[in-house]
Amino acid sequence: MSVAQIIIVAALIGFALWLVSAYNRLIALRGHLHNAFAQIDVQLRRRFDLIPNLVEVARRYMEHERGTLEAVIAARDQTLACSREAARRPGDLGTMNALSGATGVLADALGRMMAVVEAYPELKADAGMTQLSEELATTENRIAFARQAYNDSVNDYNVAIGQFPVNLVAGLFRLVPSQPLQSCECLVQRGPVRVQF
Repeated sequence: MSVAQIIIVAALIGFALWLVSAYNRLIALRGHLHNAFAQIDVQLRRRFDLIPNLVEVARRYMEHERGTLEAVIAARDQTLACSREAARRPGDLGTMNALSGATGVLADALGRMMAVVEAYPELKADAGMTQLSEELATTENRIAFARQAYNDSVNDYNVAIGQFPVNLVAGLFRLVPSQPLQSCECLVQRGPVRVQF
C-alpha cells in the first residue's frame, strides 16, 4: 500500500468515526429531550388527577355554577389528550403548540373556577379545598421546573443539530429541530383572579 492510499484510508476511517460520534451525540441529546418531557408528563398527570378532586369538593358548594365546573373538566380532558399525544412525539411543533394551547384553555377555566370560589366563603374555608389548592400550586411549581429542564434540553439539541458540520449529519439522518414548550402554567399558581363589576 502506498503512503497516499494509507492517508486516504486513514481519512475515511477518521471521517466514519466522526460521523458515528456526531450521530450518537445527537441521538443522546434527543434521548435527554424525551426524558425531560417525560418529567413534564409525570407532573401534568399529577395535575390531571388533582383537578377532578378539586371540582368535586367545589361541586358540593357551587350547585349553581355547574357550567364553570363542567368547563374545567372538559378543559382538563382536552389537555390530557394533548399531553398523551405530546408524550408520543415530544418536541414536535404541532403537538407542543396543541399542548400549550390546551393548557391555556385549562388555565382560563381554572381561573374562572377560582374566581367563583371567592364568592363562596364556606368553600374557601373547606379543608379539602385548601389542601387540594395547595397541592395543585405545588404541582404547578414542579411543572414549571420540569418545563424549564425540557426547554433547556430542546435548546441543547437544536444548537447541536444547527452547528456545522454536525448539521450535515442531522440532515443526512433527517433529525429536525424540536419545539420548546411555551407554557403549562395554570392561573391557580398565580393566585385567585379578582373579578370586579
